Amino acid sequence: MSEEKPRFSASEKAILGALQRQGRMSNVELAQQVGLSESPCFRRVKQLEDDKVITAYCAVVDQRRLGLEVTAFVQVDLEQGSEADTDDFMAAVRAEEYITECYAMSGEYDYLLKVVARNIDHFGEISMKRILKFPGVKNIVSSFNLLEVKNTRQLPLA
Repeated sequence: MSEEKPRFSASEKAILGALQRQGRMSNVELAQQVGLSESPCFRRVKQLEDDKVITAYCAVVDQRRLGLEVTAFVQVDLEQGSEADTDDFMAAVRAEEYITECYAMSGEYDYLLKVVARNIDHFGEISMKRILKFPGVKNIVSSFNLLEVKNTRQLPLA
């Protein structure tokens, strides 16, 4: 039996779409944009937060303006180890500030990391002196972003 997909009203979809585009808008602006009065709009947003549909609000920061010129995707293979070894690897990943995303993968490698760095030398330091020394790491393969074609956190609401 497949899990039932959550159903959202047209108003909830409008709220989610508007907040994905501009998370800092006031409740008054949001209500006007989605065609609700302020109180019902506020209650729906609060319910979406309580239901963990909206999990956070954040600013999207241009990494290059922070001096982070390199984006690399690092494929990681782990040694066959215990669950504790995997937990230690994941703790090391979470602690490394230059790793911005990490996914457990099916296929040829175990994890895919998105790593940002100031320059190629800085990336070399991160990969050679840190990632390769994480618990259980057997091998890494790195690929570098040459052109960002699309980068969004906005999810489809169809």
